Amino acid sequence: MAGRMTRRGLACAATLLLALGTAVPAAAGTVADRQRSATRPAFAAGDLAAARPEGLPAGVRIAGDDPAAFRDLLAGAPMASRQPWLALSGGGENGAFSAGLLKGWSEAGTRPDFGVVTGVSTGALIAPFAFAGAAYDGALERAYTETSAADVFEFGGGPESLTDTWPLKRQIERSVTPSLLAAIAAEQEKGRRLLVVTTELDSGRPVLWDMGAVAAAGGPAGLRLFREVMLASAAIPGIFPPVMIDAQGPGGKRFQEMHADGGATAPYFVAPGRTLLGQAAGQPGEAGGLPAPAVYVVVNTALAPDFQVAERSMLSILGRSLSAMIKAQTAGALALTRAFAGRTGLALHVATIDQRFGKTSQAPFDQGYMRALFAHGERLGRDGTAFDWNPDALTTSTIGRSAAR
Repeated sequence: MAGRMTRRGLACAATLLLALGTAVPAAAGTVADRQRSATRPAFAAGDLAAARPEGLPAGVRIAGDDPAAFRDLLAGAPMASRQPWLALSGGGENGAFSAGLLKGWSEAGTRPDFGVVTGVSTGALIAPFAFAGAAYDGALERAYTETSAADVFEFGGGPESLTDTWPLKRQIERSVTPSLLAAIAAEQEKGRRLLVVTTELDSGRPVLWDMGAVAAAGGPAGLRLFREVMLASAAIPGIFPPVMIDAQGPGGKRFQEMHADGGATAPYFVAPGRTLLGQAAGQPGEAGGLPAPAVYVVVNTALAPDFQVAERSMLSILGRSLSAMIKAQTAGALALTRAFAGRTGLALHVATIDQRFGKTSQAPFDQGYMRALFAHGERLGRDGTAFDWNPDALTTSTIGRSAAR
């Protein structure tokens, strides 16, 4: 794939590497771990619906498309109605934008203690550290300015995927420590909520994980599941391998659930789709709204069209098609969220990678590109202009004004 390519997420990064012919043999890692049980035990939809993660209570997760379950989850989180929410989207290495924005926001002294933090895909990798507070800004900076492609994936994934993400799995194991889980569990106890989305491939439904509850459960089972959910949320189907999560169904029946990228069902998460469409009755707040005083959505991608002559090759066509699909899906989600906010009186603030950032990258996880994007986000966050109007964004606000309110 010739020419310079603005980064639109890990899918495009993977296709670019394939086109450049940089595939290398896979070492032992996540794919090898899963191949220990290549044949899945038989189970039915009822088994899946009644299952819980092995060693943990069923309440650590809900169906992400169930408005009633979401309402019940929020009912036990008093800070959800007292502090703004933060929703972090997918976007691969473009997560450097969110990481920088959060650090700059901390430097400005106006960053809220969010009542609810949600993360999808790369946003799921950021969300635990954003939830734990400004003390973890340095960890996010290192993750999104010092990471290379070799720290994330390796080609030769096997029948499930083009790549093996054993390097990312190791990175998560090093960064998600018992001390981080203890900090998250303490915030959970205060009534805040950390939520991460995966897509369960057998049912095709989003799963919303209450990561604070997982952290509070603690022990080896809690730590393992916390890490697995983060890895799964970033697992682009076909590009990265899915994550198999041990589950226990009715009567003690054991099987493995197959979880992949949360972005397969939504680019970010604010509420179940039926809630946003106004189809669910009895929701918290007035007029079918959310209890949140405000919602900040950080979109780790650009929405403006970018011109690039596509080659007549499968990889070039796939890359360009995925880029267009991601942008269209994100724009549609933002339009839906904005309509919901207007209908319910919710204060909605959106930040995207807009025309103020013009750098491009020729390789996945280009550290120069990621450092520049991190610095851009940090500058906007520090100056209070990250959520200002621009031609790519769908709303107008500033951090400073909203924090003051």
